Amino acid sequence: VAQGVQDRSGHGGQGVPGKRCGTILLLAEELSNCRDIVTMQLCANKLDKKDFFGKSDPFLVFYRSNEDGTFTICHKTEVVKNTLNPVWQPFTIPVRALCNGDYDRTVKIDVYDWDRDGSHDFIGEFATSYRELSRAQSQFTVYEVLNPRKKCKKKKYVNSGTVTLLSFSVESEFTFVDYIRGGTQLNFTVAIDFTASNGLPSQPTSLHYASPYQLSAYALALKAVGEIIQDYDSDKLFPAYGFGAKVPPDGKISHQFPLNNNVENPSCAGIEGVLESYLQSLRTVQLYGPTNFAPIINQVAGIAAQVTDGSQYHVLLIITDGVISDMLQTKEAIVTASSLPMSIIIVGVGPAEFEAMEELDGDEVRLSSRGRYAERDIVQFVPFRDYVDDSGNQVLSMARLAKDVLAEIPEQLLSYMKTRDIKPRRADPE
Repeated sequence: VAQGVQDRSGHGGQGVPGKRCGTILLLAEELSNCRDIVTMQLCANKLDKKDFFGKSDPFLVFYRSNEDGTFTICHKTEVVKNTLNPVWQPFTIPVRALCNGDYDRTVKIDVYDWDRDGSHDFIGEFATSYRELSRAQSQFTVYEVLNPRKKCKKKKYVNSGTVTLLSFSVESEFTFVDYIRGGTQLNFTVAIDFTASNGLPSQPTSLHYASPYQLSAYALALKAVGEIIQDYDSDKLFPAYGFGAKVPPDGKISHQFPLNNNVENPSCAGIEGVLESYLQSLRTVQLYGPTNFAPIINQVAGIAAQVTDGSQYHVLLIITDGVISDMLQTKEAIVTASSLPMSIIIVGVGPAEFEAMEELDGDEVRLSSRGRYAERDIVQFVPFRDYVDDSGNQVLSMARLAKDVLAEIPEQLLSYMKTRDIKPRRADPE
């Protein structure tokens, strides 16, 4: 029991000195392992008229029964205005929320008439269970809505209307771990920005400058994210590229040169291997420009398009200092890639303003190109500067960076699998 509810002055914990402000009772119940999700739709007929002017404005309130016999609200439908025969929109609810996986546990449903002042009028109630509801997959189920007070008062009382379950369907919600256990392989590709705006690697002001005492901003970001990533990549081989540099021997500008200088096999062994090749490349290429993202995105998308059955998923990690030169082509490339088993993580290093990156990260507004919208949000952008704390405690900051960088990958992988109706394969018993 938590005592001392926060008072209006904002003094949490103590409430008003010397005055008991009430108690909060916390009831807990262990969650079942049930991952099913239910979608259902209900309608009602001939509900009691509660409003003086016009008909009722009905809505439903669903209650889960708890282990101690009490009830907890687990869902409210929308209000359907001015009708005694409402049809509510279909809604989705986890089976855990409805009955905690216990199919015979009571589910109580109240029918109310909505009032603007919040004093909603009780029309009636009925009880059911998950098991009973699920029978609606093969037949309509009709429930009588009863008002106990009316029933006691009126001898001829029949009911206050009926509620009909129109549809009921169940699907399992799989997790990221289910797919990994089922054999989905994560493939990580690294792309590093070698444009001149990063500054000469030999100068301490450069984002690529590695002092004897500290890794460069690029190396730090790569190490922080990569060390988490490599736990999910079974072969620990990472194709690694640079972009925006003049490459020997002929000094041609390249936007996808292998860091290990091996066009046939650009994979590096582990994040240590990527770091090694990155430092080697810094000594041999000339930082140049422009900052083009589209070539490397299209290259990884081409590989991702070869296997779309859910057994392979690709993640491209781009580390850059900022302004994109080929924004239109990059948008087009991302919109195309959004229908493939692929995600893109962009880590922004340095002090630049990263508005363009925020636009590519479609959290607020879904990315579009030439009137075509991305099928899924596949880009996660993270500014590196937010994670280097003033005290120099890099271990803590890097752990937070890695967590935020990878936060959207599971959801993005699941959204791909769901849109393609790909279910995880069963893991072999060990």
